[in-house]
Amino acid sequence: MRWTIVEYVPQYAEPLRLLYLRARQRAFTWLDAAQFSLEDFDAVTRGETILVVLNQAEPVGFIAWWPPDNFIHSLFVAPEQHGQGIGQALLQACLARMGRPATLKCLQQNTRALGFYRALGWTITAEGDSSEGPYFLLTLR
Repeated sequence: MRWTIVEYVPQYAEPLRLLYLRARQRAFTWLDAAQFSLEDFDAVTRGETILVVLNQAEPVGFIAWWPPDNFIHSLFVAPEQHGQGIGQALLQACLARMGRPATLKCLQQNTRALGFYRALGWTITAEGDSSEGPYFLLTLR
């Protein structure tokens, strides 16, 4: 393992803004990427607990969650870092700090992420609609 997981500090904000933008542009192909902005990272993580993966001091992934509800809001890895176990390591580190059941929403069209969560034991417990499209609510007990 060439990377480490650390607590978020403000110095990571700029690289994580760019990572979040790039990751969504790559993954959310059904949405208009022109509507994405660097500031979106700040809005979706405001008030949340965040862990960051560093590869040689450079952020390459993050997970953000809302502890009162054991709800994982965001898990993103730099596209060029996919397939190296970073997402799973972030998820495990987060789950070690939260209670159960843990929940998250996954956009139904994000089939890669959906497969990732289901392979790790998450189950679909509900579904709904959002401004980004229909989603599944997944639960880990």
